[in-house]
Amino acid sequence: MQTVVERELEMQLVLSPERSIPVPARLAYRSGDPYAVHITFHVGSDAPVNWTFARELIVEGVFRPCGHGDVRIWPTKVNGRSVICLALSSPDGDALLEAPSSAVAAWLERTLRAVPPGTENEQLSMDDGLSALLAPAAGDEAWLHDPSPRPSGRDDTPDPGV
Repeated sequence: MQTVVERELEMQLVLSPERSIPVPARLAYRSGDPYAVHITFHVGSDAPVNWTFARELIVEGVFRPCGHGDVRIWPTKVNGRSVICLALSSPDGDALLEAPSSAVAAWLERTLRAVPPGTENEQLSMDDGLSALLAPAAGDEAWLHDPSPRPSGRDDTPDPGV
């Protein structure tokens, strides 16, 4: 059974040091995809903006700066409030968002209780999936033998002199 841990929250899209705008967002974690977290931003367009990255990245980013490239996360204080900064880069542009630390930490703690660190692989059921994939199916026995029998007395071993 898959566990889903979600949290709706309002993040701030930082436009300049003096100006930011609120952006509704949904944090989601699914035990069926145990290494990833998903963030959906509702930015007032027809389609929301979705980002997926490693849960480990946000776990570390709550405590210290981490990440490089497309996703970087770090804790800081803004006007006396503890926030988690999330810097996102894509071919469409860059965004700096701030989320309340307490809301992110509470959601993250729920994901860690759902799937403790180090047990993610157990959620994938890869052994069961691999067994099902490799198990013979009905009709497979027809492929296991040669449909054209060889005449008796015929030697099909290659001649080393040829």
